[in-house]
Amino acid sequence: MQIYETVLILKPVLADPEVVEFVEKLKQTITSESGELTTHEIWGRRKLTHLIGKAREGVYVYFKFRGNPGLLKKLAHNFSVSDTVLRDMTVAVRDRKIREKKPKKAKPATVAAPAAAQA
Repeated sequence: MQIYETVLILKPVLADPEVVEFVEKLKQTITSESGELTTHEIWGRRKLTHLIGKAREGVYVYFKFRGNPGLLKKLAHNFSVSDTVLRDMTVAVRDRKIREKKPKKAKPATVAAPAAAQA
């Protein structure tokens, strides 16, 4: 199963209990499709950089979960038909290994030519 991260922007007219209810429904959808919710955070109400519809602000919600491509399709469909979601973005998280940098070999010091003997 692949790891995914999703950020949602919800309509600002939602009250806090409605946001929590939406998050709970999303959790149920993930677990019902044999997915595993790793992390979820409600980032809160923030001002948007540009208008989305007529909304000047939105409620940001973050999820990190494991799932299969079928779950991703179902979530994308749910987001597109939901009237509470302004925007959504889901990305696959790659498991990259960080390579250690090898120390560079020291260059041999250049020796200056001996100065001519002064008389």
